[in-house]
Amino acid sequence: MENATNATTMVSDSMGSGKDFDYSSAFAAASQVVAQCPSWAVAIGYLGVSCAMVLSNFGSAWGTWKSGVSLVHTGIRHPGSVMKNVIPIVMAGVIGIYGLIVSVILGQAITKPSPNRQNHYSIYTGMAHLCAGLCCGASGLAAGGCIGIVGDAGIRAVGYRASQVTLFPGSSAAKEGYHNIPDAEPTQAGGEDISGSDDQNKLFVCMLIMLIFSEALALYGLIVALIVSQHSYLCLAK
Repeated sequence: MENATNATTMVSDSMGSGKDFDYSSAFAAASQVVAQCPSWAVAIGYLGVSCAMVLSNFGSAWGTWKSGVSLVHTGIRHPGSVMKNVIPIVMAGVIGIYGLIVSVILGQAITKPSPNRQNHYSIYTGMAHLCAGLCCGASGLAAGGCIGIVGDAGIRAVGYRASQVTLFPGSSAAKEGYHNIPDAEPTQAGGEDISGSDDQNKLFVCMLIMLIFSEALALYGLIVALIVSQHSYLCLAK
């Protein structure tokens, strides 16, 4: 790990012992240090920080946008369901927190060069931080899009049932071309339609389950990012 220190020790020992100085070995050791710890390795690490923050926020904004528009539209006809249907927006906002956590951890792990302008940050550590940022950011982006799409359809469905809006035309002539799907399932006892409240609960539970598994995608990326961010290689001792 201490390649530069070993190269300096080898040079001093060779010159102090009176032996012929092996320039090829010294240059090989120095070039190996430069290859492992280039000056641009820090840019790779900060790119991982940016990916974790930007992609996660993009997914969070995407999910909030899709679900928020449907929530506002549904609240016009059924204001009572607004507070219950705000869950997709809350879950989309949590994705941005995942990106914030990972970006702060990665930013704190990036080391500064030493006072004599020797770089401690290796390309191995930079690639690990880039991988961690992409794991968290890309997972958050996918989860945010999934939450937005599922929340959009789920909020509209719950709002339609709460407002007793039928998705099919009323007249039999206009109903041709549509599937004969009833607006509610009949009960086994009396044969009457299930109340709108029961239908709302079924739709809401189904939407909530899909949202939970969508949010889990971002959580998986967060866990992997935290594990990968611990991988590091220091070129020089501080």
